[in-house]
Amino acid sequence: MQRLLDESIERDMQLTGHMPHAYYLILAMLSEAPEHRLRMNRLAEVTGSSQSRLSHAVTRLEALGWVTREQDSTDRRGQVAALTPAGYERLVRTAPLHAETVRSVLFDPLTPEQQAALGDICRTILSAGDGEKQVRQMDPTA
Repeated sequence: MQRLLDESIERDMQLTGHMPHAYYLILAMLSEAPEHRLRMNRLAEVTGSSQSRLSHAVTRLEALGWVTREQDSTDRRGQVAALTPAGYERLVRTAPLHAETVRSVLFDPLTPEQQAALGDICRTILSAGDGEKQVRQMDPTA
């Protein structure tokens, strides 16, 4: 099921959003971070990406003018990725397409009763110890 969802989102993001889903996640996580900036290692964590893969993606996003990469002023060993105004604009235009894809794949096939049950199941899982940890790890401000 995860693979079906991932493949559907990736296909639709390429066709309608004109970017890989990984790029969308990077832009989304940066948009939620304070000052639209995150250390590269933290950005890798919240996007579930390896450092190497993230670095390549950020290089492409820099070339598109959607992200900049700077030296971390508090720790010269690290780098910070920052969302540009153009990147934020692109995210705002793409977010409804992403939401529509998720809705059509995950929720549209379900009846209202099944949707309610799915919500209950997700809340139960997320309230468990490991689920809470995963939710905190996904929070770019944590």
